[in-house]
This record gives sequence, structure tokens and C-alpha cells, in this order.
Amino acid sequence: MSLMNAKEDRIRTLVAEQAADWFIANREGLAADETARFAAWLKASPMNVEEYLGVAELARDLHQACADPELSPEAVLKRVRAETAAAAESRVARISSAARPAPVRRWQFAAACAAALGIVSVGALLWRDWQATHAPVSVATSTVHFETRHGEQLTRRLADGSVLELNTDTAVTVSYSDAERRVVIEHGQADFEVAHQAQRPFRVFAGSAQIVAVGTRFDVYVQHDATVVTVIEGKVAVGLSPLRPTFAAEPRPNRAAAVVEVSADEQLRVSEDAWPAVPVAVDPQRTTAWRRRQIVFEHEPLERVAAEFNRYAPTPIDIVTPALRNLQVSGVFATDDPESFIAFLRTLEGVRVEVTATQVRVLRR
Repeated sequence: MSLMNAKEDRIRTLVAEQAADWFIANREGLAADETARFAAWLKASPMNVEEYLGVAELARDLHQACADPELSPEAVLKRVRAETAAAAESRVARISSAARPAPVRRWQFAAACAAALGIVSVGALLWRDWQATHAPVSVATSTVHFETRHGEQLTRRLADGSVLELNTDTAVTVSYSDAERRVVIEHGQADFEVAHQAQRPFRVFAGSAQIVAVGTRFDVYVQHDATVVTVIEGKVAVGLSPLRPTFAAEPRPNRAAAVVEVSADEQLRVSEDAWPAVPVAVDPQRTTAWRRRQIVFEHEPLERVAAEFNRYAPTPIDIVTPALRNLQVSGVFATDDPESFIAFLRTLEGVRVEVTATQVRVLRR
């Protein structure tokens, strides 16, 4: 298979997976915000519409095949064992020849039904595999938007094979064209695992920072006064974003043109009034603990730890006694289990915790 065909096959596979997810979600019922996201996904590319219709058609055929009394699971399995080698050869021949798609036999539908047990995502992959031999791939510019609410996290595989993970209270817009892959983080925190495409750079615009990466993995956190970039694998080039807001600091000669390279296990804090900056060594597993729904802190001020918990907790934590704000604490806690953190606070000497319907108050005992 040529490099171009392999690329097209991978893209269509990813779109088919997304189409299967949306099909299942529609069967279960969409909320109002999910309906808007589904509509935006359909409008993003003709391929999205094509694959979704394909999933719906295949699901209908699977139901019909499963209802056929002549196609029992025992008969299907016997037929599969007998024709495994022939099926493999047929698939290779079908990929190498684009003259016409191979006919789909009745027993193959039943085999898919028995194997999938009603899971339509498997059917979507079969549909994609059939279509990839003759359907063109759209290369038009497409834009999609992803957003998480307070305490929510989200993982999405993008059309180029890159993986995007959003932390709580995050909004991003992804735009793909033939020239580049562009992501704008409006607010929040995101982790990127970038698929290598040397001829199409992957650019992230976040607050005051612009990050360029090719085949790497990194984390970007837009804070109120700076953007923090942490590299887990590979390297990225970081500079000031042309989309950045205006700061009051006096500009310095050539400061906007400065580009800083950040390598694995390093972190860079980007702020226009303190640029260029120097990367510092960090433990990336600790920085990206949020991906495992954890908060890790070691000898951190209680005020900072509480602020981090407040990014996820339904009830905010308020350090009422000023003297407790700099109390050094250490621990590993789940972001979706604030009760365990409250229990930990109650074990601290001289600390009293009051829980109300609207807040968690931390005071001196």
C-alpha cells in the first residue's frame, strides 16, 4: 500500500470511529449541547456525513442478518474457520485493485453481527474498510470546536491521528488545512499527542504563547497571567503568539521574535512581560497527573492546593484563616473525590473544616 493510500485509510478509520460514537449517542438520545456539537461535526467535512450514513446503513444490514434463521452463530463460525485464508487473500486483492468494490456476502454480515454483538463501532470499521478502496478523501479545510464544563474531561482523536485531551473548564478550536494544523486554546488546559507530519506543522495558540510541534507530546495550561508549556516527549518551539492580547509592559527590541526550544521533561512559563524565558526541569508525570484524574502536590502551600481542587470540586474550598494559606502539605488525591481531601484536611493539626451547602471553610482550630 502506498504512503498516500495508508494516510487516506487512517483518516477514514478515525472518521468512521467518530461516526460510530455519534450513531450510538443518537440512539441513546442527545442533550441540547450534544445536538449542537453533532451538527457542527457533520458540517465540518463531507466525509463525516458519508461515514455516518454508512454506519446507519451497516447497522440496518446487521440487524437484518442477525434475524436470518439460516445464519446461525454455529454455521457462521464454521464458515469463518473454513474461509479465513481466502478472506485474507481477497482483502489484499481488493485493496490493490480499485476497479470495483468486492461484493459483500450474506454470511459476512452474520459474522460481523456475531462478533460485534450489537456494537456498531465494529461495523463502522468494516464499512470504512470497504469504502477505502474507491472513495476519495476530502482535503478541504475543516474546523471543529471542543469544550468541557467544570469538573469534566474529554479525549478526542483528531483527523490527522493526533490525540487531544481537555482538562476541566477548557475550550479549544481545531482547524486543519493542507498548509497547517492549528489549535486555539481559548481557556483551560490541554494535552497533545501530535502525529508526525513534517510538511504540515502543528501550531497551538494559547494566551500569550505560540507552540509549534512535529511528532511530540506536550501539555499547555492557560493561566490568568501566563501560559505554562510542559513537554512530555520530543521537543517544541515556543514564542509569543501573534494572537496574544496587549500587555502594559514596554516592548523590548526583538523580544517578539525570540523562540525558545523546550525539550522533554522541561517546562516553560510564557508571559509577555517576562519574555524570553528559560525552561526548567520538571516531572511531567506530576504535571499531567490531571489526565489520571489526580492532583499531586509536595510541600505546596495549602492555598495553592485548594485552588487546584477548586478547578474540579462542585463545592469551592475557602481558606478562611490567612495563617493557614501558607501551610505546607503533600499528597496524591483524586480530582473527582473531594471528600477524601476534606478528610485529609481534618487530620491536620490545628485545622478545622466546616462544610456547608455552598462552600468548604478551612479555619484555625
